[in-house]
Amino acid sequence: MRQKTRGIITMLLCASLTLTGCSNTTGSQKKEVKKEAADKEQTVKLTLWGGAEDQKMLQSMVDDFKKEHASEASFDIKLAVEGETTCKETLLGDVEKGADVFAFPDDQLQALAASGVLQEIRDADQVKQDNIKGAVEAASVNDRLFAYPMTADNGYFLYYNKKYFSGNDVKKLDTILAKAEKVHKKVTMDWTSAWYLYSFFGNTGLKAGVNEDGVTNYCNWNSKKGKIKGIDVAQAMERIAGSSAFLNTTDDKFLKGVQNGSVIAGVSGVWNANAIDKAWGKNYGAVKLPTYTCAGKQVQMASFTGYKMVGVNAYSSDVKWAMKLAEWITNQDNQTRRFAERGQGPSNIKASQSGDIEKSPAIQAVIAQSEYGCLQRVGGNFWDPISSFGSSVANGTLSPKELQKELDDMVKKVTAPTV
Repeated sequence: MRQKTRGIITMLLCASLTLTGCSNTTGSQKKEVKKEAADKEQTVKLTLWGGAEDQKMLQSMVDDFKKEHASEASFDIKLAVEGETTCKETLLGDVEKGADVFAFPDDQLQALAASGVLQEIRDADQVKQDNIKGAVEAASVNDRLFAYPMTADNGYFLYYNKKYFSGNDVKKLDTILAKAEKVHKKVTMDWTSAWYLYSFFGNTGLKAGVNEDGVTNYCNWNSKKGKIKGIDVAQAMERIAGSSAFLNTTDDKFLKGVQNGSVIAGVSGVWNANAIDKAWGKNYGAVKLPTYTCAGKQVQMASFTGYKMVGVNAYSSDVKWAMKLAEWITNQDNQTRRFAERGQGPSNIKASQSGDIEKSPAIQAVIAQSEYGCLQRVGGNFWDPISSFGSSVANGTLSPKELQKELDDMVKKVTAPTV
């Protein structure tokens, strides 16, 4: 009997311990449920800035974001119009009243990062893996990623009419001009723009850019030393300008020439892709810039490359969700959507290799040209002197002495202290 009683007590103790254990587990589960419920009841409030032309598309992206995370939180995400080019000035004017998430061009990154406005990206390795190298570099300062790459299409390349040129013809500018001369057509480029003129100097070993002060420039485009000298580039440009097929003209006039049939090749960007496709149809072609003859060598024409990106305000009241939203609107699917709805070229590698994007000559050309491009990092004095130089070379034949003087004057003005 005593043994039986002891057995019953043992069983009761075991049952008690078991129940106690179950009770603790249930309490833990209840805490988790309460936490999830609290998170669900939380309202995440964010403001997203974007251009006026992007508002409809961004609203659609935000709606999808809310659906994707509906089980995690409630959202109050407001869209506001703020142009990408004015983002920096508006944001630095009052950081704490700025948007939580905003789009901006790459040339604003350093100032925004230096001011402490930008939240450093936490999942940097994944972002670097997903996007092309140039876009990642544009979004970084000292190898630290401060924004999510969004587009990689703000550059220039060569459009050409396949009726007159083969794929091999467009590799060299000499060949392009010679073929255009034979059919009495034009090949265009805007030499009144320093943005385009960089292409002749960029891959020669000659250097230009902004100093560490972020305001003044360095430039040795008038150098009399090295394998390629400044005068070599100037004389090469002069030979190009001397071709009856070459036309120094603006982007608008280039497009008009394409449409009226007088222009069969020209340097421009993705913004003209749809119009050129309509004008040339099956003969529409686009490739990286050609090589040109300089100092007896074939030099690959360079370009300024440009990228757009999305940043997160370090002063956001909810940095975690702001980063999730920024990552969302720049992911592969939404970069693909940007191309479909706005014609913007993706920085995401998989997006650029998929569907209609892979079939877009302009997008593939700007990506190919980016290998020979450079981020636009110059001070204000860069633009006017170089534009003036380009116009002088395009408008007439100058002696070597006159060309050198033009180069010296240009460099003096480009590197002058700002007032």
